[in-house]
Amino acid sequence: MDKSILEQYIDACALWEMAEAELREIRKRKQSIVQDSVKGSMHDFPYSGKTFHIEGISPDAEEASKEEDYQEKLANRRKESAQDIKKQVDEWLLTVSPRMQRIIRYKIFDKMTWGEVAVKMGRKATADGIRMEFQRFMEDT
Repeated sequence: MDKSILEQYIDACALWEMAEAELREIRKRKQSIVQDSVKGSMHDFPYSGKTFHIEGISPDAEEASKEEDYQEKLANRRKESAQDIKKQVDEWLLTVSPRMQRIIRYKIFDKMTWGEVAVKMGRKATADGIRMEFQRFMEDT
């Protein structure tokens, strides 16, 4: 496994979030139920009025449900694909030195600035020093 997998991690995270949002929207649409009330009265005396509550799925929603099922399957597959990339990055990260693991986690995973990473790293680390260390690591083959 090489370092290029790290570049895919950011896209995998974005893809995961997009798929999650899409799934939430699909589930929300699937739960749309049509409701109505109907008033009527008894056939025989006393002609007392009654209200009946009716609910169900409209015929259009049933047809759209098939398309939504397909879209839901695709979104789940995208999530699984993104999860696989995340697992590969986690496995690859175990092969890297602990210091570089910390730099990568702070910068890539936690989306910190180089200055914030330097503060977290401590030991008089500077933003430029940490950035250069990361760049040298990524350029090494």
